Amino acid sequence: MVHELAEYERAPDECHLTTDQLTAALFSASPALFGHVAVDERDEPVGFALWFLNFSTWAGVHGIYLEDLYVRPAARGTGAGRLLLATLADICVRRGYRRLEWWMIDWNPAAGFYASIGAQQMSEWVPYRLSGDALRELASQATAANTRSGD
Repeated sequence: MVHELAEYERAPDECHLTTDQLTAALFSASPALFGHVAVDERDEPVGFALWFLNFSTWAGVHGIYLEDLYVRPAARGTGAGRLLLATLADICVRRGYRRLEWWMIDWNPAAGFYASIGAQQMSEWVPYRLSGDALRELASQATAANTRSGD
């Protein structure tokens, strides 16, 4: 379903996740990625949520960052997405986490659904990303500094 999500987000060529990678991320001895799957009455998967912990230095507690939420088109409007989010909200409440956060592509029609459950769009924070050549260039500066300092 991750590849279905990539197709939906108009970026199928950017998704390189393999079954082995996902299995290792979810089921290693100390996983850093967690997931939930929504199923229909026939026990067929219709949606998923993949998430990991973040941490608020101001609040002093963890929160959940929802990396991906996807419900197959035929199952949209059935409550599957709401139940996936409710499950994550329940984890937050039970564990004392203060936040459940995610990013959404600006053209996604799910904005209305998110507003209906009380989610607030954050406009004062701007996302940044470092990847590719720029990531490698910055990393090389750390490598050079560690080599000079004997680390």
